[in-house]
Amino acid sequence: QVQLVESGGGLVQPGGSLKLSCTAAGRIFVINAMGWYRQAPGKQRELVASITSGGSTNYDDSVKGRFTISRDNAKNTVYLQMNSLKPEDTAVYYCHADVEVSFLRPQTRYWGQGTQVTVSS
Repeated sequence: QVQLVESGGGLVQPGGSLKLSCTAAGRIFVINAMGWYRQAPGKQRELVASITSGGSTNYDDSVKGRFTISRDNAKNTVYLQMNSLKPEDTAVYYCHADVEVSFLRPQTRYWGQGTQVTVSS
């Protein structure tokens, strides 16, 4: 099995910054895409940003220019640097990793446990 452990959430004032981290561990052959979703109360989970194993990135329009996703393949870790945070960024943030556990096995999407980000004065 594969486990994803997140860290870095918390309470921050509007305009502030936070950096989330997510590390995958366990039976891993290859990690393809990694990314971050978020879910605010009463809303559906939505994609925030994703990154391929080659470093290509994709962002939701609401975070472009403010958030930066990156990854360290040697550490099986994905990061989300969040700047200029707004109250509407408040949500539980979930990381994911698309993992192949062995050669020729199809990939499976694994999820982190979620970390709360609250933007409030």
